[in-house]
Amino acid sequence: MTAQAWPIERPAPRLKGWRGPSVLPGFPLALGVTLAWLGAIVILPLTALALRPWELGPAGVWAVLTDPRVLAALRLSFGLSGLAALLNGPLGLLIAWTLVRYEFPGRRLLDALVDLPFALPTAVAGIALTALYAPNGPLGALAARVGLKTAYSPLGIFIALVFIGLPFVVRQVQPVLSEFDREVEEAARTLGATPMQRFVQVMLPAIAPALLSGVALAFARAVGEYGSVIFIAGNIPFKSEIAPLLIVTKLEQFDYAGAATIGLTMVGISFGALIVINAAQASLSRRGRA
Repeated sequence: MTAQAWPIERPAPRLKGWRGPSVLPGFPLALGVTLAWLGAIVILPLTALALRPWELGPAGVWAVLTDPRVLAALRLSFGLSGLAALLNGPLGLLIAWTLVRYEFPGRRLLDALVDLPFALPTAVAGIALTALYAPNGPLGALAARVGLKTAYSPLGIFIALVFIGLPFVVRQVQPVLSEFDREVEEAARTLGATPMQRFVQVMLPAIAPALLSGVALAFARAVGEYGSVIFIAGNIPFKSEIAPLLIVTKLEQFDYAGAATIGLTMVGISFGALIVINAAQASLSRRGRA
């Protein structure tokens, strides 16, 4: 007498990459709310921004984009934002390294002060920086002695952009440094690697994706910064006028299509830069796992 073979229930096939098991039910509802919310706060505004400039027609859009004042403002905003993000990279890495690797009096206070640019209203930050770097301010007077004009110049804009972008780099790198396996570093040391070799060949590949992510966030924040810059910039056309201020100027003149044209251009340039940065970050992550 043979035992009866009962059919084995097999799980229903699931599309690979579509959805995985989750402790929270309601995938269709969650996906619907997510798409609706993103559409309302991201897609619809960007669509309106993309459509508004064409009220001027192709010739009008080209006239706005080729205006020397607009080109000067875009060069200033993106150029100084890139330079500030590049400076914030090594500076943020140094601060994160100090906070993670060393114990010293006041470390917790210093760690809290890193978030100060996040907490300060941008207008307050602009006023504070102007008071410090104005010609009659304590730091501005010192810079004037060596022939540097800080406030009301592109250098003042650069200082403000470094100030507001630095926390992004520190907070991206700090958790990676905290979780880095010290045994890997010690193994490299026992194999005869110098401190520079341990940092460049062992630690930097693990830190690089987070560092690049922090630089990208600092760049994105700096491009659109307005409140902390207008007080220290001087706002002189062709010299210290940033693109966001030019957008506000056109809005005050009821030139909504012209303002949207500049805004759409900034979105396009920023999007292209972020694509390049994300591609580099993904490449560094693959190399780190290899």
